[in-house]
Amino acid sequence: MLSCKKMLVSLWQEEDGLETVEYAIAGGLIAAGVVLAFTHLGGAVNNVINWLYGAVSSSPANSGTF
Repeated sequence: MLSCKKMLVSLWQEEDGLETVEYAIAGGLIAAGVVLAFTHLGGAVNNVINWLYGAVSSSPANSGTF
């Protein structure tokens, strides 16, 4: 029983697994931030492209007569 107790205490005090969990959480937060940034950036780029398309298609040079 004493060796089982020593094993559990040493497992409890071991911090190598904690570092892995911290890195996993940090990586997940970074990935979520990147996804959020690209989602927001994608919407902004889409708005600019639509505005440019509207400006170009309504210009007098695009009326079809030369």
